[in-house]
Amino acid sequence: MFGLKEAEVAELVRAVAGRDLHRDAIEERFARATWSGIAEPGDGVAGLVIDAIGAPRALAAVVERWSAERLLAELGANGAATEDDLQQALDRWMPRLNSGAALIALRQASRVGAALRIPSDELWPAGLDDLQIHAPLALWTRGTTTALRALTRSIALVGARAATGYGEHVTMESSAGLVDRGYAIVSGAAYGIDGMAHRAALASKGHTVAFLAGGVDRFYPSGHDALLTRIVKSGAVVSELPPGSPPTKWRFLQRNRLIAAASLATVVVEAGWRSGSLNTAHHAGSLGRPVGAVPGPVTSAASSGCHRLMREGAAICVTTADEMAELAPLEALVAADSRVGGFAEGTRLLDAMSTRAPRVASDIAARAGLSIAEVQALLGQLELTGAVGERERGWLKVERKAE
Repeated sequence: MFGLKEAEVAELVRAVAGRDLHRDAIEERFARATWSGIAEPGDGVAGLVIDAIGAPRALAAVVERWSAERLLAELGANGAATEDDLQQALDRWMPRLNSGAALIALRQASRVGAALRIPSDELWPAGLDDLQIHAPLALWTRGTTTALRALTRSIALVGARAATGYGEHVTMESSAGLVDRGYAIVSGAAYGIDGMAHRAALASKGHTVAFLAGGVDRFYPSGHDALLTRIVKSGAVVSELPPGSPPTKWRFLQRNRLIAAASLATVVVEAGWRSGSLNTAHHAGSLGRPVGAVPGPVTSAASSGCHRLMREGAAICVTTADEMAELAPLEALVAADSRVGGFAEGTRLLDAMSTRAPRVASDIAARAGLSIAEVQALLGQLELTGAVGERERGWLKVERKAE
């Protein structure tokens, strides 16, 4: 298998999969594990090639040193890359082609109890698919399966590393309040706002998931080693990079897209003018996810980034856990996690509906930019949750009653 002993590869892959697998499944997982170390996070050309011809054949193309011309011909009508794009990508990938590195990553994952997840897995976060060719090729996770399942009802709380006492207090209250309302908390395990969001969720006996910019065996920052260890016990730690990978500035920025995509909404609690958390907010906005920002004192530089998001119309002002929950009402979860569409489709459908004027499926489809079949499927699922109701003249969105 790719020039390696098949029995050794199979044993390691089964260990991180946690179950027995047939040969094709082993080959697929090993190929994706290898690709997670070859391509940098968010590499669109790698995503394009793998989507078009599959991870094993894409890996074979690199192992066998295909030319860009041959790879382009293999992609055929499925690919949108040029020969130059492919040649540059091959030049990036070749220096990292090391079968031994993939085996080391699998051994280290097994040693620390990490699992390898791929897009076809039940526990794969559905929201990541909205990233399309920039979606992760695989995920390495440590922690509970319950926490991973809770991503379907999660809100991301992010903000400055150099947080003020005000920012940490608001984060603590917000995280605990959202947990009490049934949400899981997603963040990046950094100092400041991120760390407080995780701690408050754990203290409230809630689910929390930390996305890392390095391997799941290398907790970063080191000062959060104890916190991340606690998260592994009752939550989950996730990375698209193989064990042993160091965090870099680029990887932090790319990690932010996973936080935004995996969550129903993103809230920036406190952020300076150039805070990295604004990058997460922009990713969320580009994916059609709701974005909230907490206002701070107008004299505080630590809140200038939040004020900037609100002034530019990129975020809604939120001040309480109730207002944050309004960004992603739980009754919309069936639509958001639908097999028919992703988070964006469920949000668009609800946005196209009225609480007073009944609308037929064809009208909703035209307003939402979805097919009638998608709308009908989503409406049926939402009706089960009580989020929408069918009347004689069409469908209505059910207005939430204030508690």
